[in-house]
Amino acid sequence: MLTGDQRMSDTVVISDIVEDTVVDGPGFRVAIYAAGCSHRCPGCHNPETWDITQGRTVSLNEILSVVRSFDFSGVTFTGGDPLYQPEAFTLLARRIKEETGKNIWCYTGYRYEEVVDDPRLSPILPFIDVLVDGPYVENLRDTTLLFRGSSNQRLVDVQASLRASSVVEYDYRPFAL
Repeated sequence: MLTGDQRMSDTVVISDIVEDTVVDGPGFRVAIYAAGCSHRCPGCHNPETWDITQGRTVSLNEILSVVRSFDFSGVTFTGGDPLYQPEAFTLLARRIKEETGKNIWCYTGYRYEEVVDDPRLSPILPFIDVLVDGPYVENLRDTTLLFRGSSNQRLVDVQASLRASSVVEYDYRPFAL
């Protein structure tokens, strides 16, 4: 884990930024791949992101510059696990919301219930629209699911869940019925 000085800085350790992705949430998105993950799910599609020392430290301003350059895009935090660096990603999410108002999705190996109950992890929730939660489980792999890899993972509507004090799944309907 990061030291106290690193956690409170205006930097984050990432593996990559992918612009104009369409697989990490609805529509065109800027995906920020966090470096560092302690879940180490067998079958993970990004095991190269597990080791935080293999990432690069970037300023939040640098990331915000990329996010701002795509007016029509949402933002996705993925990785690795963004909640491996909860303070840095909370600050980034807050700044994205305050400065751009963009929709933010966050992938994590934690379950929503774990995040909401953890004082280190939960501060990010007010800034997240959808949390894709739970570890990837290889024997629950399901290629028919949108935006997730295994059937135990959920698309959690974070703002509705916070209001209801219980999990409200995000109802994604890309086409009118």
